[in-house]
Parts: sequence; structure tokens; C-alpha cells
Amino acid sequence: MPKVKIPRKSTNIDMTAMCDVAFLLLSFFILATKTKPPEAVQINNPSSVSTKIAKEDAIVVTLTKEGKVYLLLNDKKHKEAICDDINKIKALGLTPQELARLKREDYIGMPLNKIKSMLDLSDPIPAARMDGIPCGDSTNNELTDWIRAVSDAFAGEDISRLNLLVKGDNLAKYPAYKNIKAAFKKNDIFKFKIITNPEGVPADSELAKNPPKAEGTK
Repeated sequence: MPKVKIPRKSTNIDMTAMCDVAFLLLSFFILATKTKPPEAVQINNPSSVSTKIAKEDAIVVTLTKEGKVYLLLNDKKHKEAICDDINKIKALGLTPQELARLKREDYIGMPLNKIKSMLDLSDPIPAARMDGIPCGDSTNNELTDWIRAVSDAFAGEDISRLNLLVKGDNLAKYPAYKNIKAAFKKNDIFKFKIITNPEGVPADSELAKNPPKAEGTK
């Protein structure tokens, strides 16, 4: 009796379907992943016990160990108003093209009198080579002007919605922190948060024995 040869089932359809699923999953994770906010420079944050995570839509003042100050305008809703205000109030004379480029900048790290020339450069200046925002005594504290523009952008809104953060290097000197606080105080802003590296809560501490309740719980 002659043998009947049974053809093997093709797996091309199954393999194609699996490739499609893998590609769709990869696309989903790429689109759903939140990118980390850009950092002007490398900062070694001090450590602390914290129960809250900083929100992304923040205005972040960064202080390096050398005392340089940078401003991250990560509040997309108010960023344009802040840039428009600083250009108008400080008479920077930015063209529409320069102003549009300023609004695309991730962070600010130059004195006001150098911003226009910086925006005209074909290649961006690396953060490490930027001068930083002058933040000295009351006669030379341009951070005050930037914080005023931030405050003006929130005019007519609840100022408590301002998410103002300070990210300082662990080796930064206290007078530099003091000058940053002076810029806030001059604009009647007395509430801000400090970014730190979280560390574990000591087991015998009051915070461990009585942890805070999650929001929305009684």
C-alpha cells in the first residue's frame, strides 16, 4: 500500500501574527513612556526622608556646587507668558524668531544681556559653559526678574498652584541658597519645595510609626 505524505502546516501566518503583536506592544511602550525632564547640569542632591514625589509641570531653580543658577520652565501652560513678560519688562528686544526659540529652550542659564546673542548662535551653548543667571545680592539678582515673570504669568490664578522647586547641589554654599530665597521673597513667594534624594524612614521614627494617610482617605 503506497504511503500518503501529509504536508506540514505552515507557520508563516502564526509568525506574522506574533510579529505584529510584538510591534504593537513596542509602539505602545514607546508612546506611553514619560521622558525624564532635562537637566541643565549634573547635581548631587542632598538626601532626606520624603513622602511626596515632585510633579513634572514645575518651575525648577537649579543651583550647582559652583554657585551657578539655572531655571527650568517645565510648566508648559505658563512658559510662553513667562518668556513674553521677561522680553517686554526687561526690554530684551527679541525678534519674533528669537522669542520663539527662547520658548523652545529647556532651561535658562545666561544673564539677560546675553540671551539675545545666545539665541542668534547656530549651535547651542553647552550648559557647563553657560554663565548662569546672576543671583548675587539685591543689586545683581536677575533671578528676581525671572520669578517676577513667573508670578505675573499666574496673575488671576491661585498662586498656590505654582509648583516651584529648588534643586541644589549638596556642596553648594548657603549664601547662594539665601540669594535664591531672597528672589522668591521679593516677589511675595514664600512657599517652595526642595528636591532631594529619598532615603528610607528609620524604623523607630515617628514618621514610621504614624505614616501619613494617602490623599482621599479618611
